[in-house]
Amino acid sequence: MAEHEGGDRRVDAEKERAGGEFAVGAADKELLARRFEADRNHLRAVAYRMLGSLSEAEDAVQEAWFKLSRADVSAVENLSGWLTTVVGRVCLDMLRSRGSRREDPLEYYLPDPVVRIADATDPEHAAELTESVGLALLVVLETLSPAERLAFVLHDMFAVSFDEIAQIVDRTPAATRQLASRARRRVQDATPGPGPDARRQREIADAFIAAANGGDFEGLLAVLDPDVVLRADGGRILAGASKLVRGAEAVIAQALMYAKFRKASLPVVVNGSPAFLSVVDGRPAALMSFTIAGDRIVGLEVLADPERLAALGLTAEELALAAH
Repeated sequence: MAEHEGGDRRVDAEKERAGGEFAVGAADKELLARRFEADRNHLRAVAYRMLGSLSEAEDAVQEAWFKLSRADVSAVENLSGWLTTVVGRVCLDMLRSRGSRREDPLEYYLPDPVVRIADATDPEHAAELTESVGLALLVVLETLSPAERLAFVLHDMFAVSFDEIAQIVDRTPAATRQLASRARRRVQDATPGPGPDARRQREIADAFIAAANGGDFEGLLAVLDPDVVLRADGGRILAGASKLVRGAEAVIAQALMYAKFRKASLPVVVNGSPAFLSVVDGRPAALMSFTIAGDRIVGLEVLADPERLAALGLTAEELALAAH
């Protein structure tokens, strides 16, 4: 322990002599690695909001490390801010590349969910990933241009200045401010109002599932907003299952049909919202997440893509908790 503390004091002394937060030299590589690891969760959160993809977010964070390990940051006074803008630039390039080759219809596409078992302790980074970033918001972010998304995410969610963002998008600060303003209006127009507390949201989701399983039309009608929207994403394998359904009665018809095939359900939390995972033969079959505003369900997001369901990361023991 004493040896470790002595090493930290030597590192601090080197930093003070450098006159900045970081001075890079041969002896600083370990310091850089430790400092980067301290920011990894934050950088992952930035990338996830930018990309809506967990695997791509990891790729963006790893690319930021490669850039850091090759860069001279001896004059950088705020390494966390520098890394945030680097991740933003990487994500912007990835979004632009994605836009040129995307084949998925956006109206059906669901971003990657972050799933945990209801009432279980979050993994170390899950709270940061999911805080204030429900699937409904990520769906809206998918409709923005890459530059708009970058400006909105970095400024409104992470307080990066327009001067810094302008350098990434190669525009003036005033033009960058306009990008964020346009994005903000679209987000506000499409984002539902605030919902009740977590306990009440779970009660509403439970009531929906109970009514669907019991074929209770009136019970479903009582918890659904008249203008509720259901978005189902079947991915590449189940493309025929992808659909967008609007209106309470149309959504009820879908819910009653889905209930016939539901074998067992596991209560989970998806990006901070109540959800249920259908489990068949010990494997995830469909994930249904609820967006609740006021006291009604305004959105249902259903992920039925077998490839992405298999990558949720739930253990066999956790899946075995599903109740019939």
